[in-house]
Amino acid sequence: MGVSIENLTDHLGAEVRGADLSAPVDAETRARLNRAFSERGVLAIRGRKLAPAQMLDAVRVFGEVFVQHNTTFALPECPEIHYISNQDKYPDGKRYIPGAGWHTDHSNDVRPPKATVLHAVTLPSSGGDTQFANMTAAYEALPDATKQRLEGRMAIHVYQNSHSTRKLMGLPDAAKERVPNAVLHPIARVHPETGRRSIYVNPIRIEGIVGMDHKEALPLLDELLEHATSERFQYRHKWEPGDLVIWDNRRLLHKANGDYDMNEMRYLYRVMLKGSVPA
Repeated sequence: MGVSIENLTDHLGAEVRGADLSAPVDAETRARLNRAFSERGVLAIRGRKLAPAQMLDAVRVFGEVFVQHNTTFALPECPEIHYISNQDKYPDGKRYIPGAGWHTDHSNDVRPPKATVLHAVTLPSSGGDTQFANMTAAYEALPDATKQRLEGRMAIHVYQNSHSTRKLMGLPDAAKERVPNAVLHPIARVHPETGRRSIYVNPIRIEGIVGMDHKEALPLLDELLEHATSERFQYRHKWEPGDLVIWDNRRLLHKANGDYDMNEMRYLYRVMLKGSVPA
């Protein structure tokens, strides 16, 4: 049949069928997939369950594997892959829903991952969609005055900021040694491949804005988030068994929805790909 690639919305996302990533991919297919990823930001590659080692080979079609920060969730047999599960709990016993709330992955790294890849292993019977927001389209829709206000502004990214309503799992001691305490990234970053600007904010990671008081910075960040996550900039992914979904962290926010029966398992593999220093 060959590989088919169909757009999922007018501005974001594409569905890929007929791509067998459990086997080596020829140069032409690799080029088509990377071109579609660059153009569409999210690829939903349908149709085949992958073992962890197969998933690692599959994601290398798009880049080099990034070492994730919190080793708590690493697969013992394949530590470059982490799991996403609704069955984990915080130390106080409350259920931990990974990916809840709008965010971009690991922005507290000097070189944040360019992409995240999830592979659906076990899904609930309904719900559990992942939403994506197109931060490039959101930036381009900003008033000129707001764009000027963001010009040259740097945000302070940390592992867990002091004002987020969402709390992350704590880092193991060994991970703390290699995860930066704080890094600076531009609020309006330039995509290294497209040259287009995107809003680069992260409600769980940004502690503040350099040279700006919290009383001014936090309302600005809230304003940008509200604007960027409006429905016109979104794509909502409804998972199917075996889906391999890759998205561009450099120009998207995403969030997982916990709107399903928690007695049912939701379990996915996660891999990230190396990125560059945001500019």
